[in-house]
Amino acid sequence: MSVITDISQLDLTKTYTYADYLTWRLDEFVELIRGKVRQMSPAPRVRHQAVSFNLGGIIRNKTRGGAYQGFAAPFDVRLLKSTPDGDTRISTVVQPDLCVICDPAKLDEFGCVGAPDWIIEILSPGNVAHDSKTKFDLYEENGVGEYWMVDPGLKNVMVYVLESEQYQLRGEFYQPGPIPVATLPGTALEWAEVFEGI
Repeated sequence: MSVITDISQLDLTKTYTYADYLTWRLDEFVELIRGKVRQMSPAPRVRHQAVSFNLGGIIRNKTRGGAYQGFAAPFDVRLLKSTPDGDTRISTVVQPDLCVICDPAKLDEFGCVGAPDWIIEILSPGNVAHDSKTKFDLYEENGVGEYWMVDPGLKNVMVYVLESEQYQLRGEFYQPGPIPVATLPGTALEWAEVFEGI
């Protein structure tokens, strides 16, 4: 079997597993969504990266000294609620823009195994449907406790919290003020800091 070094070598109609994914030597990042390969968008725009950098710094300051760990893309998150039997059974690997994990047992040398406690996706023109429907459903189904969708263009943050296995909208934040973080009780991020420089 030849080594996969280019996405053109993959059959995009086929279903793959995380074990397959580990053997690929691609220059570009991909995600596996229920076994199907999904190419990542081209390099994010400046506003996307600025918001990501702002959020990463804020979250790092808020979690410093705690039991929480934060990570930024590229970072493999293997979602496996329905298939917990090893790499050959995992069919969903996502690359969230940012995530926070409270349980260090979920971390290994390759990334996160199972649902992070908090995921933030920063919307770009090419990924709105993917983040607001496909990933929303995946994160809800796999038990991600808190999901934020951040829109740099609208300077808007949609906050969802998992309650009784379904996401409930906790708030839509589009002006200066605190944005409460359910994952970190008693913690809030300032809207103005999230969108600083945008």
